[in-house]
Amino acid sequence: MSEEKVTKEQDAVEETVETTAEQQDETAGQEQAAADVDWEQEAAKWKALAEENQNKMLRAMADMENIRRRVRKEQEDLVKYASQKVVEELLPTLDNFERAMAADKETMTVESLLTGVNMVYRQMLQVFEKEGLQVIEAKGQPFDPNVHQAVMQTQDPEFPSGVVVEELQKGYLFKDRVIRPSMVKVNE
Repeated sequence: MSEEKVTKEQDAVEETVETTAEQQDETAGQEQAAADVDWEQEAAKWKALAEENQNKMLRAMADMENIRRRVRKEQEDLVKYASQKVVEELLPTLDNFERAMAADKETMTVESLLTGVNMVYRQMLQVFEKEGLQVIEAKGQPFDPNVHQAVMQTQDPEFPSGVVVEELQKGYLFKDRVIRPSMVKVNE
């Protein structure tokens, strides 16, 4: 082969290598530009998502504060008006007391007064029982420090030891809670 032909081939190879290198540089530049564009788009997308989540969080916090405020108000109203139902049920009893006090004192007898007071007492007791008030049974029951308060002791042969002989003041349960223990006299 001639020298000239070899040189031409070398020049062609060098030209091909240069062209390939230029193409690679150009492709790398395009890829870098595409990567830069992709990163900018990706960053913008994540920034938008972060802002959206921030707004959602702020709305959720505002909703929670509104719920707290509403629940607090409902609790205050519940405490404030808790006894309304009982008061409403006791109003007829109050009306009956007022009628008794307005009765003609000249025509009223002791018997009619006692009958009226007894009726009002039963009416009031029904309201309390309806709400969950119960009388604690004491006389003849074994002494129970959870529901009885012993204020005296006695020796009575009719009752066994440790049994309530006499109830000095009634005790009451409200639903399942002792609100006042019975004051009792207990046999030794």
